[in-house]
Amino acid sequence: MVSGKKTKANRGSVQAARASVVASKPKPWGTIVAVIAVVGLAVGVFGYAYSKIDEQNAKAEALAAWTPSDTNKDPSDKIAGVVKKEYEASKHVQATQRVAYDQSPPFGGPHDNVWADCMGTVYPTGVRTENMVHGLEHGAVWIAYNPDKVTGDALDKLKNRVTGQPYTQMSPYPGLDKPISLQSWGHQLKLDNADDERIDQFIQSLRRNPNTYPEVGAACDSTSFPVDSPPPFVAEAPGADAIPMTGGTAAEGEGSDPAATGAPAPSTPASTPSTAPSS
Repeated sequence: MVSGKKTKANRGSVQAARASVVASKPKPWGTIVAVIAVVGLAVGVFGYAYSKIDEQNAKAEALAAWTPSDTNKDPSDKIAGVVKKEYEASKHVQATQRVAYDQSPPFGGPHDNVWADCMGTVYPTGVRTENMVHGLEHGAVWIAYNPDKVTGDALDKLKNRVTGQPYTQMSPYPGLDKPISLQSWGHQLKLDNADDERIDQFIQSLRRNPNTYPEVGAACDSTSFPVDSPPPFVAEAPGADAIPMTGGTAAEGEGSDPAATGAPAPSTPASTPSTAPSS
C-alpha cells in the first residue's frame, strides 16, 4: 500500500512538471503581430475611405454655389477672369473653309458643320478649331492647353476632369498665350496652372447650362467625326478667303481683324476683349 506522503510527493512532481511545460511553451507572437497588423490595416482603410468621402462631400458643397438655377442663371459671372461675348449661332462652314476668329482660342462664331466629339474626349493632338467650336454651341466645355507648358502631373489633372465626362472635350492648342484656356459658348477663362479651383467652377457653371448656349438639347457624340484621326490644328493665319465672324463670304468680312484666327493668340491677349456683342 502506497503511503499518503508518497502520493502527495508524486502529485507535486507531476504538477511541477506541468508547470514547467506551460512555462516553457512560447507565446504565439507571430499570431499576435498578424492580428494587430490586420486591425491596423482595417482602421487605416476605414480612415482613408472616410476621409475621401468627407473630401468629396466638401467638394460638392463648394461647387453648389456654381450650379445654375432660376435665381443664378450664369454663376460664371462671379468667377474672376471670365471673359464673355455674344455670338450668333448656327453659322456653318465647310470642311475646306477657315474662319477668321476674333479670339484665340475662339469661343463662339461660325464653325464647321460637323462637331468634334465632346463626350469626355481627350484628343492627344491639336484638332481643327472650326470643329472644336461647334461642340460649344451644343453646351460643351473645351479645355485647351499649351503642350509646351502643360505636361506630366498637370496634364493628368486636366485629363481627369474630362475623361468620360459628357459635354467635355480637351485638346492641345500650340502657341496658346497661357498654359490653360477654358471655353464654353460665349465664355472664356485663361489660367496658369491645373490646380486652380476656377477650373471646376467654370465647368460646373457652364457645361450644359441652358441659359448660356444656343442649341439646348443638342447631342455631343459625333459619329461622323474621326476621333482617332481628327482634322489637324492649323497654326498659320487664315488667308483672305477666310469666313468672317459675321458669316457669309470673305468679301463681307473686309475690315475684320486678320490676326484674329484659330491659330496662336495675337499680340492683344484674348483675356481683354470688349464685352460688346461681336459685329
